Amino acid sequence: MIYLFLYPLKKYVTWLNVLGYISFRSTAAALTALFIAFILGPYLIRILKQHKIGETIRQNGPTSHLQKSGTPTMGGLMIHCSVIIPVLLWGDITNRYVQILLITLVWTGLLGFIDDYLKVYKKFKKGLIARYKLTGQLLLGLAIGSYLYFFPEHPEISSAITIPFFKDVVIPLGIFYILFVTLVITGSSNAVNLTDGLDGLATGLLSITTMVFAAISYITGRVDFSSYLHILYMPGAGEITVFLAAMLGGFVGFLWYNAKPAEIFMGDTGSLTYGAVIGTIAVLIKQELLLFLVGGVFVIEAVSVMIQVTFFKYTAKKYGVGRRVFRMAPLHHHFELKGWDESKVVIRFWILGIMFALMSLVTFKIR
Repeated sequence: MIYLFLYPLKKYVTWLNVLGYISFRSTAAALTALFIAFILGPYLIRILKQHKIGETIRQNGPTSHLQKSGTPTMGGLMIHCSVIIPVLLWGDITNRYVQILLITLVWTGLLGFIDDYLKVYKKFKKGLIARYKLTGQLLLGLAIGSYLYFFPEHPEISSAITIPFFKDVVIPLGIFYILFVTLVITGSSNAVNLTDGLDGLATGLLSITTMVFAAISYITGRVDFSSYLHILYMPGAGEITVFLAAMLGGFVGFLWYNAKPAEIFMGDTGSLTYGAVIGTIAVLIKQELLLFLVGGVFVIEAVSVMIQVTFFKYTAKKYGVGRRVFRMAPLHHHFELKGWDESKVVIRFWILGIMFALMSLVTFKIR
């Protein structure tokens, strides 16, 4: 609300012009989010411990994880507060992109919260039934896809997707764009959820992905930068940068408590949510295909699970006994069972995440 209430007063107070700069408000949002996370963290951890809202470790997982049983979860609530408050303070909440992202955060945040609540409080082994969770994700994707298709901000590209490495190349999908958006958001949400299995792993990778999309969003919202790099210019998209800056501050603040040994876990409350938010941002700035490169580690983790499940079912049907490609999926558990220390797995996956991030940025200069 700072932006909405104070910026119009710039004609009376000259220095308020600074609020017109997305770079300033993004920095302010990131710092505000970081401050909120630092302040809220100890209080939330204490409350969760008092109510015995702790993670239940599966018995068939790595034995080294059993000691983590009881660690407070639902840490996504900390990140949510660290994102929503700065966005309301420093962002332009009349911007349609910001509104869509806030709806995405609240919807999937509620979905993840219900899943965590059923698992850790009601002691339902699998939490929210998978088909209900998937239905919630699909409904969100269909709603966003339909809205963007039938009420486009830019009708000429409403159903088009851009192709990495190629300038000025867009492919119109027509009505199938709605289905494509649904798959991107749902897939992104579940991929991040699968990756959230080690202390700091998903949080660090989300931070890297967030920084990349913050840069791209800022460029997309500026006619000069977007023209130079041959990126679709989308007026108003720069405001997404403020949202992403708040996310980055929230992630870094949460990582303070989530780094090994974790004092709190993100839970589905966080991982389902920010996977969906990242997917939605990719859709809004027309970088859906680039998401596969920016979030390369998330993709690898999700694919490892699909390979493992498919191969196991195939061999079980053919030979009567299921066989595995990996020692355990998702892939980070495979390396743990190979003897890698948890911190080594996390840091090496972060390095891969940075590599994918740099590769994605390079695509704009190769065009």
